[in-house]
Amino acid sequence: MKRWMILALLVVAGGVQAQAVSGKKELVAKVLLLQQPAIEQAAQALAERPAMQLMQQAGQALQSQVAADRREAIAKEIQADVKKYADETVPLVRERAVKLAPSTIGALLEDKFSEDELRQLIAIIESPVNRKFLQLGGEMQNALLDKLVAETQGAVEPKLKALEQAMGKRLGLSAPSAAAAPPKAAKAPAKAASK
Repeated sequence: MKRWMILALLVVAGGVQAQAVSGKKELVAKVLLLQQPAIEQAAQALAERPAMQLMQQAGQALQSQVAADRREAIAKEIQADVKKYADETVPLVRERAVKLAPSTIGALLEDKFSEDELRQLIAIIESPVNRKFLQLGGEMQNALLDKLVAETQGAVEPKLKALEQAMGKRLGLSAPSAAAAPPKAAKAPAKAASK
């Protein structure tokens, strides 16, 4: 009789533990769903980064190696190539990131957070204050970058000109092009608020 009681208790305890694991998996799945826009945004940035670097290199080559009367047409062709790349690559990388999230981010969340901590995390993510803060991300970044450019332009511009001249010398260019203006604060897209 005692064996049956012990066996019954083990079965019940195993069921409770299975429910806890199941509950934790559901909480992790909810966190991943709430973070899906951020996951997709990170994947998009990753997919677009090499194309943007190639565009910068192409822009430099256009200025130094292409006749002025052909630059605009070639620039449009390059932009079309980059758009085609992005249209084909970004959805693929985004979709794969979402599929990989449970086995990567999800596994870490399940390992490092308790059920109670996951519930608290969900409450934070779903908080209207958090959503408002995330929506202001782009605006806050732009405000900082605009002020930063304005305050450092005088110090950065001479250094940028000196760098351009040094690079021109090393490349054997007789007259370097006019120095580019210091980086302007690009308008960053507002981060997608978590749902």
